[in-house]
Amino acid sequence: MPKFVKAYVRAIDRANYLIGRASLFIIFVMMGVLFYSSISKAFFVPALWTFEFAQFLMVAYFLLGGAYSLQLDVHVRMDLLYSGWRERTRNRWDAFTSFFLIAYLVLLLFGSVSSAYYAIDYGERSFSAWRPYMWPIKLIMVFGIFMMLLQAIAQFFKDLAAARGRPLDGEPSA
Repeated sequence: MPKFVKAYVRAIDRANYLIGRASLFIIFVMMGVLFYSSISKAFFVPALWTFEFAQFLMVAYFLLGGAYSLQLDVHVRMDLLYSGWRERTRNRWDAFTSFFLIAYLVLLLFGSVSSAYYAIDYGERSFSAWRPYMWPIKLIMVFGIFMMLLQAIAQFFKDLAAARGRPLDGEPSA
């Protein structure tokens, strides 16, 4: 693989690793919000913002960690036939199916950019009693999908190199 492809894969892997590791801590913030919600409902006046804020945190956790899960190959897969294949066959199949993932993520990115633009342009707010602005979570959505798209492209290059018997880390594959 050309040097710029190797540099791209290293840069995207590093960025998504850092973002993914940082996003792991969002779950603790969400647990704190839900704990506060249960305490306030049991002993005080229930807070209006807790449930929706926890939903926003879950969306951020999911979207910011998506590229990291793709990088670590811990996403959901149907392994009925896949697990019995040789490694190079799996790499070829992964490289082929990457096109569908990339196409899906491009469409998702266009839709999320349009949705974020609408939220910013019109000051979109939630329909709940709390009525938060929607643009912050929609910008996180755009960023998360964009990083997942970049990681899918990096994974394509890694799978293609491994399918050719020359993984990007320099060691020949079986």
